[in-house]
Amino acid sequence: MIHFRLLAVSLFAIVLAGTAACRTPAVAPDLTRFEFERPQMGVPFRITFYAETAARADAAAAAAFARVAALNASLSDYEEDSEITRLSKTAGSGRAVPVAADLWNVLAAAQKLSARSAGAFDVTVRPLVQVWRRARRQREMPSLDRLAAARDVTGYQHLELDARHHTATLKLPGMQLDLGGIAKGYAADEALKTLRAHGITRALVAVAGDMTAGDAPPGKAGWRVEVPSLDVPGAPPAQFVLLANAALSTSGDLFQRLELGGKRYSHIIDPRSGRPVTDHSLVTLIARDCTTADSLATAVSVLGPEAGLALVRRTRGAEARVHSQPEEKFHTVETAGFRRFLEAP
Repeated sequence: MIHFRLLAVSLFAIVLAGTAACRTPAVAPDLTRFEFERPQMGVPFRITFYAETAARADAAAAAAFARVAALNASLSDYEEDSEITRLSKTAGSGRAVPVAADLWNVLAAAQKLSARSAGAFDVTVRPLVQVWRRARRQREMPSLDRLAAARDVTGYQHLELDARHHTATLKLPGMQLDLGGIAKGYAADEALKTLRAHGITRALVAVAGDMTAGDAPPGKAGWRVEVPSLDVPGAPPAQFVLLANAALSTSGDLFQRLELGGKRYSHIIDPRSGRPVTDHSLVTLIARDCTTADSLATAVSVLGPEAGLALVRRTRGAEARVHSQPEEKFHTVETAGFRRFLEAP
């Protein structure tokens, strides 16, 4: 299962009553709200939508969850027989490996962002992720030799994609892929597409800190979603955004980090330095789709507020806010269009 960048579901409080597979009274003559939740990709995967009948809702939800399960079987490096695991095992062989459509879509999107972010986002980062995950478990800094070895087999420029033949080549022995910063967003997008194929348009799909919305609920401007603030004294209170036909992701160290010697090390790794992000921050990213929102939020966390928001401004349809506390002083920066998503007080 994909377990990376696991921000708890409570990071977003979706203001919708009910629990898994619950039903509420109809809010319109022909529509009832339904909510389903299942564990997928190592986290609770929640789908909320409006449908005409229970039968239609059950069929649509089952299809969406089946689609996500199929994606996990392909994209998870925790599955020994997944497509991405098989691809990683060919590293250094010189083989150009044909990849299926979903893995191709994710890798192509990732490589584009890697180039645009000058390597701040990089799906070849798994060797470094493993080093620092071990450091968090043992609560000690990794050795310089172990860190250097992981850096030597990391770098998006060593992943070669052939767009004509849809093949991927991992050029260096020991390279491994980590889709944790993009796969959940892609899965959320695909779940929403599946719901739409079943005639469900008023829907919200939420997976950990990533969510994507279709049309707004009946009579509403959007899905009301609580966006948290940084967990430091003096931080502003949480706010609400209204989300419709857009996606939202967060990236930060609220729940996963290593603290040693009074210093805070995020679970988010800067692929360029091989070291974790150390500025305590929380990125909220809104984009047209969740694949973009998920990956771009990670890139902004690595780049920092100034360079990160510059990248967001160059991304069509994207807006972002960054809360940070780099040196005991709270800062908030955001793009010009972020506030148009906020619920009016």
